[in-house]
Amino acid sequence: MKLRSLLIAVLLSLLCAPVVAQAGAEPQRSELKFVVYLSRHGVRSPTGKPEQYNPYSKAPWPEWSVAPGLLTSHGYRLMEFFGAYDRQFLAGEGLLSAIGCTDAPHVRFIADSDQRTRETGHALAAGMFPGCPPSVAALPEGTTDPLFHSLAGGVGKADPELAAAAIAGRIGGDPLRLTESYRPQLAELDHILSSCGASDSGGSKRVSLFDIPSSLSAGKGDHGAELKGPLMTAGTLTENLLLEYSEGLPVAQVGWGCVDGARLRELIELHTASSNFTRRTKAVARMQVSNLLDHIRRALQQAATGKPVAGAPSSPADLALFLVGHDTNIANVSGLLDLTWTLDGRRDDTPPGGALVFELWRSPSGELSVRTFYTAQTLEQMRNTTVLTPLHPPGRVPVALPGCNRADLSCPWEAFDRVLREAEDLRYVAADHE
Repeated sequence: MKLRSLLIAVLLSLLCAPVVAQAGAEPQRSELKFVVYLSRHGVRSPTGKPEQYNPYSKAPWPEWSVAPGLLTSHGYRLMEFFGAYDRQFLAGEGLLSAIGCTDAPHVRFIADSDQRTRETGHALAAGMFPGCPPSVAALPEGTTDPLFHSLAGGVGKADPELAAAAIAGRIGGDPLRLTESYRPQLAELDHILSSCGASDSGGSKRVSLFDIPSSLSAGKGDHGAELKGPLMTAGTLTENLLLEYSEGLPVAQVGWGCVDGARLRELIELHTASSNFTRRTKAVARMQVSNLLDHIRRALQQAATGKPVAGAPSSPADLALFLVGHDTNIANVSGLLDLTWTLDGRRDDTPPGGALVFELWRSPSGELSVRTFYTAQTLEQMRNTTVLTPLHPPGRVPVALPGCNRADLSCPWEAFDRVLREAEDLRYVAADHE
């Protein structure tokens, strides 16, 4: 009897052992297969000379160490930090190795032809793979790249009347309404411009923001529409203030000593609003970014199928694709796809170095899905030259894509592909991609 009981106990333990082991096993995780970053260039100087902005302020705008529109050495360093952090992050997700050069051939960098975008690409690549950075594909300086500027690059023809009508439909048909809608913020900026800093000895009368005529008209050439007025000028000036702050200029030079981080976060809404109407209006965005969006979709499709896809800017063996362009590109894509986010106390802002991120995931069951994020350094991280680490990461928030998101904000691949195809207009897609 004792022997029989012992045999039964042993048999039960053997039968139960696999169950216990299985219960204690880690559940399978989804696998990150491929990622696309649509990044803005890093911190640059204002695109105009101080003389262009001086008429609107009591005091002259500061001189910069580089010519207008160029990436600064500070901006380059910040993007190196971002590249190094991206490597750590993607290694943590199992997509890249944490060190070494093995994965370098499988990360693709494509930048617009401007110095600020090319050098941003080089900085990201150097930060990700120190000692063995991948090459950065870019057209020569001064050459229009249709990937980032499709209309100017001859892909499709702008419809100025439609663009102007679409913007008019969002502002009640009268651009003066924008001035009234943002009068408190415009008044605050105008007060700073009129009262801060040492007066210029030129003696010429300052132009108030409220003296700027408002107008909306059909554009010419590759410009879909021309929207002018206090809000658009304020948008440019507040971004210049953001550049002064993020470049780390002395406190006395950031808004002539009148603009700190908290005040800047209030004022930057003027730039975001200006971009909202001129770049995120859907009809305008569709003309300007269908070609770029088609490239992004094809790159993800290629990674999803594992087979070459005509028109994809990456190869089937690539693990990551970095497209380094401008805030215009990000605003166009987010406007066309109805993407919105809040980060670092600002809504839908596209600061230097910020990026829209599209991640392709495979679940344990084999289902493919896409998750969308927006990431950017905080204003203080840029100003203070903060090294990005898991303990001091950049801002990163999930972004919902209407039309395909589930409760966890993932989109099944087929639904994601459908939403992007429906958003695109093939009249604005390069012929070899149709």
